[in-house]
Amino acid sequence: MRLNEIFETHESAVRAYCRDFSAVFVKAQGTRLWDERGHEYLDFFSGAGALNYGHNPGTIKRRLLEYVAADGITHSLDLYTEAKARFLEALDQIILKPRNLRYVVQFTGPTGTNSVEAALKLARKITGRTTIIAFTNSFHGMSLGSLSVTASAFKRAAAGIPLIEALHMPFDGYFGDTVDTAAYIEKLLDDPGSGIALPAAFIVETIQAEGGINVASIQWLQRLRRIASERGVLLIVDDIQTGCGRTGPFFSFEEAALYPDMVCLSKSISGYGLPLALLLIRPELDKWSPGEHNGTFRGNNLAFVTATAALNFWIDQRFEHEIMRKGHLMRAELARICGNSAEIKGRGMLVGLAWADRQTAKAVSLGAFDKGLIAETCGQYQHVLKLIPPLTITDEDLMAGLNILADTIKDVRQANGKSPVPAMSVA
Repeated sequence: MRLNEIFETHESAVRAYCRDFSAVFVKAQGTRLWDERGHEYLDFFSGAGALNYGHNPGTIKRRLLEYVAADGITHSLDLYTEAKARFLEALDQIILKPRNLRYVVQFTGPTGTNSVEAALKLARKITGRTTIIAFTNSFHGMSLGSLSVTASAFKRAAAGIPLIEALHMPFDGYFGDTVDTAAYIEKLLDDPGSGIALPAAFIVETIQAEGGINVASIQWLQRLRRIASERGVLLIVDDIQTGCGRTGPFFSFEEAALYPDMVCLSKSISGYGLPLALLLIRPELDKWSPGEHNGTFRGNNLAFVTATAALNFWIDQRFEHEIMRKGHLMRAELARICGNSAEIKGRGMLVGLAWADRQTAKAVSLGAFDKGLIAETCGQYQHVLKLIPPLTITDEDLMAGLNILADTIKDVRQANGKSPVPAMSVA
């Protein structure tokens, strides 16, 4: 039986990404993957944001192999281990203290939705209120609590039961540039006739990655922080996909100078694609009783080891500056490729392309895959092409991927009877 037939025979129909990217992959290094036939692909997908440092990054891999070879602890629930201690110390010294952030760390294990679930539960416990306000086009996970604050009708329908105790308010720019959605939310909360009760928390993505690369302005985020603080509402930032440097700084909310009450992290926090999720909690809000929220795999020591090694990228500001430089390069080249035919969205190395024709993004994604580039789509209509290459990508590989993208866009435009885009220059 061919390998593809094994999946089609034995794996659930729920599988998704493999339907667009149907190769059987056998090897990966840095920005590249190889399939069973030896075909090479540039990866602008990065495990949906779980591989910010690329595939099998050398310095992190060496530390992991050393730890395994020395019979290091693998699984520990919430028992104390040296690996966990080293990670907690590095996170505090390298990330939190330099940013004047004070948090305790809850290991929720093992994926992002677990972190969101913990945040929602803790917010309700602290405030005694039950409603959570989320936002249009949000995505926070697929378990029932996180799904309740996810906006996608398709994903919500799979729950099979009513999703309650959550309200969705308009995200920044949802009604266009002329409507101040922060003022709208503030009015509803303060009007006793609005029918909107004071919530336990806001949960927000500073950039809605799955929702279509929708970027909240600094002013809107700061306004939301003020609205929450003045009313005793907690502010939860979901930085699961946009954190760990994807937008430039380690946290996506740094540019807005926010101090969220809780921060959800997962995906690239392990640095190696290993399962790890955590919740950062302001110390005065750590109201859990022992064992009140737990999970079997919250003590993934292999992930602690790789996460500690990954934090070495952040010892100084050079890595952040490189991310911003590459992000500017991406947007400049995409602007030259697309001209006015597509909207360029995002920040840092989280970049989206949106065309007026909702079918174009999918056509470009599939065409690029045939040419050796993996890039997914996002948005409620899958109408935005999402480009999230590894943060460690070389300029040469970045330009090679953008060259493939330019050729693909040209092919799609010609197939649609439109003028081709200009050929790209090679850096």
